[in-house]
Amino acid sequence: MKKFINDLIPYIIIVIVVVLFRTFIMTPAVVDGLSMHDTLNDHDIVIINKIVMKTNNINRFDIVVLKNNTDGDKIIKRVIGLPGEKIEYKDNKLYINGEEIEDNFKTNETTDFTAETKENEYFVLGDNRELSKDSRYLGNFKKENIIGKVDFRFYPFDKLGFVE
Repeated sequence: MKKFINDLIPYIIIVIVVVLFRTFIMTPAVVDGLSMHDTLNDHDIVIINKIVMKTNNINRFDIVVLKNNTDGDKIIKRVIGLPGEKIEYKDNKLYINGEEIEDNFKTNETTDFTAETKENEYFVLGDNRELSKDSRYLGNFKKENIIGKVDFRFYPFDKLGFVE
């Protein structure tokens, strides 16, 4: 019996390490929908970096996975507005606090709108603006709703690598 328990211990440790790794460091996710097309496509498999939430700030144009409290699901979007900013799209151009910022990630026209973020809030959009359910409809997202950052695509293999 003692030999059986000793043989079992390495497997228990492996399971614990895998569970802790997936819970606190990184975990895979499957993209559902075309709201991030051309950057990410339906059924792409990406790696969510959760540890970045503990060590780094979220930056403009980062791709993040968020808890969507409105619908109870998770969504993948690009950060456009940081805390305490006025975000405006006018004539398909992005303005942050009145200054034009180049947005090379959108795949089609962005309808004019204005929004503001408060402290600890982020404004997110999908790259495929026509099909994206994002902050324009769901409102701003608090930092605690951000699960992690998407830095790496695992599948399809022909697009394996870091995501911009």
